[in-house]
Amino acid sequence: MSQSKQLLGDAAAVGLHYDRYVDAESARLEQFCPVEYAITLQYLGRFVPERCRVAEIGVGAGHYSEFLARRGCRVDLVDVSERLLEAAQERLTAAGLAESIAKVHHASATELPLADASLDAVLLLGPLYHLRDLRERQKAVQEAGRVLKPGGVVAAAGINRIAFLRDMFRSPDPFSATFFGEEFAEAHRTSQPDPSQQGFMAQFLATGTLDPQHAPPIGYAHLTTISEFRELLTAGFEEVLLAGTESFTAPWQDQWKSKSAGEIASWLDIVEATGTTIEGLAYSDHFLFIGRRAA
Repeated sequence: MSQSKQLLGDAAAVGLHYDRYVDAESARLEQFCPVEYAITLQYLGRFVPERCRVAEIGVGAGHYSEFLARRGCRVDLVDVSERLLEAAQERLTAAGLAESIAKVHHASATELPLADASLDAVLLLGPLYHLRDLRERQKAVQEAGRVLKPGGVVAAAGINRIAFLRDMFRSPDPFSATFFGEEFAEAHRTSQPDPSQQGFMAQFLATGTLDPQHAPPIGYAHLTTISEFRELLTAGFEEVLLAGTESFTAPWQDQWKSKSAGEIASWLDIVEATGTTIEGLAYSDHFLFIGRRAA
């Protein structure tokens, strides 16, 4: 059963952005961000119980929902993009996992159409870096806590503010070059530091706020810092883990495909070990917070 609600503001804008770029989102994790994907799967497998009821809020193309469904979980699919919801359903159906879909919700993380204390786990692996207003990010965290059972698990992601600066300093990364070549070139031109320190870059350093003109691959977004991200999540949850998903591999994830299975397993151990250090967090593109709702 699919439920839909009219979206407004950033939620509507973000939904339209991803409606345009479903192919890019479908390809991103496996083809362009394999370390982020592998480490996140590793942590989800460790902390989200098998055969539980879980909501993936910001489901994207359904990669993580498929993983959880294969572990016997019943999954609520939630996203602001109608086309991504369709892609996620198609992915699970093609995998023979359609029966694992509990419900499909076209909704924002700030207003979840889910009952109080009804879930064992909640994934927020996208919404917190698309809500530009602090009050909306806080509301999303509160909503996740509301729908979780006591002791329930939250897995939340944020994007490192430094990652955008690195991408503006260098040539386009493989993902941006493949799907946003012309748009990225224009964004690169308009996002250079202003000698007066009054331009866009100074504003970004102060606020972490992005828009499609300056960051076409992500559109409307908020990029965070380690301390800001931790403060946001620990206001509602007991911290179990804070890690950088890519650690030192962040700019070179394309090298992953050249490694053997044995090499990948060994490097994953090192990425995980370093990702929880301050150095590994600072190097990473994405932060991953695992927490629990107080019993």
